[in-house]
This record gives sequence, C-alpha cells and structure tokens, in this order.
Amino acid sequence: MARDLLTGHYDERSGYRTVRREGVADWLLIATVAGRGRFGHASGDLISEACDWVLLRPGTAHDYGVAATAKRWELLWAHFRPRAHWLQLLNWPAVAPGLGKLTIRDASTMACFREVHQLFSSELRRSEDFAVNAFETLLLHCDRQNSLAGASSYDERVGRAMDYLERNLAQKISLIDVAQAVGLSGSRLAHLFREQTGQTPQRYLEELRMRRATELLRRTGFSVKQIAAAVGFDSQFYFSQRFKAKTSQSPSSFRAHATEDSPRRKAGR
Repeated sequence: MARDLLTGHYDERSGYRTVRREGVADWLLIATVAGRGRFGHASGDLISEACDWVLLRPGTAHDYGVAATAKRWELLWAHFRPRAHWLQLLNWPAVAPGLGKLTIRDASTMACFREVHQLFSSELRRSEDFAVNAFETLLLHCDRQNSLAGASSYDERVGRAMDYLERNLAQKISLIDVAQAVGLSGSRLAHLFREQTGQTPQRYLEELRMRRATELLRRTGFSVKQIAAAVGFDSQFYFSQRFKAKTSQSPSSFRAHATEDSPRRKAGR
C-alpha cells in the first residue's frame, strides 16, 4: 500500500551507504542532525553537515551514506507524496538535477521534523494523518529559509491538473479529460505528473478519493453507498475493496472506530 508519508531517524556509523540507481517514485527529504553525510551525483559529491537539508525529487538516483572522513551520520528522513499546494514549497536551490539543498540553522525547524517523526511513530489512531499535517508545517518552515521561495520550478499545468482532480472527485474522470482541461496531451500530462509528484494521475485521484471518503465517514451520517457515489465509485463493493486496501479497514469498521474516538462518545463514558 502506497503511503503519503514515511519517516525515520537513523544514527549510522562509517560504512553505511544506500544506493538506488533509479531513485524512487516519491520525494525524499533528509536533514543532517549530526556528523557528516555524502550524496553522490553525476558531477561529484555533496557533503551534508549538521543543519544541512537535502531534497531528492522522484526518479533521482540515490547514492548516499556516511561521508568518507566521518565516523557517524545522524539523520532524520521522510519519503512523501506531495499534495497539490506543496509543489510551490519544493523549489529548492539545486546542487545537481533532482538534488536540492538548504542550510537551516533554526533549531525550531529541526524540532518540527522530530515532531513529524514522533507523530508518525506514535500509537495515536490515524497517526499518519497527524504526521502529514505536521509535515506540511515543516515544509512551510523550510520555505521561510529558502532564497527561491515564491519562484516556480514546476509546471503549473500539473498543479492545475491536481486541482481539477480535487474538484471533480464525484465524476468519472479519464486521463484525457484532465489533459484537455490543462491543455496537454494525455501522454505529456502523465509524464509531467509522475516526474513532479512521484505518482500517476490515476493514483493521485484515488488517494484524493480515499482521503475524502475518510472525512465523510468521520463527519457525516451518509451511508457507505452514498459516500462511494460522492467520491466517484458506481459500485459500493469496489469502493469498499479499495478503501480496505488503503486503510486496512472496511468503511464500516473505520467509521465504528472513528465514532469510538470522538469527544462526544468519550464524554459519555
């Protein structure tokens, strides 16, 4: 199951190295807490020291580890799939194609990253949702330190495509529909969308639908059939299958647990 966010905190010793020649389908953010890390790229190496933050775009080759002259490298990391409005926050100064870097000495920004990881790793129900919200705050903190903030390095048509998908969740939407709405061919949109977001338009649409479905299950008394229709599924059965694949719970089970956790229910116990 694809996740919107995955985080970790490593403290590695000399010899640690990760190599993914084709990169990955999502974005990767790494902040050096202590020690020194090395990021290899076509033109050489980027050495990352404490307070250095490195951002790798989808499809960028990964070759990183403890720097040759260092004894250790402590890092916080997050793999993530961006929401539409996040793309404007991801235009970082480039060291090499697909590899961006900021130096952020503000301790509160690193503390925010720690909070993201703590929330993601917590026993809270819907811990990933809490972590994703905190991660957006983290990106905003990073944006304050970014000399390129406000400039755009992404194709605005991708952002418009994401907005189009969000506005039309209840409709039957084909790739051609979206492409025509933003003035691209289907193949060009598919390429740009995956390059800049790390996922296909179809995958992004389904994640939007599942996110909207969870909100309707939590906040409304609509039947599962009504919710399925509201997020673009003709079949309640197929909707339930996809929802369980995303959340590991059926819609009815998800709603039951959400009700148990609500303040109103807790107050009545």
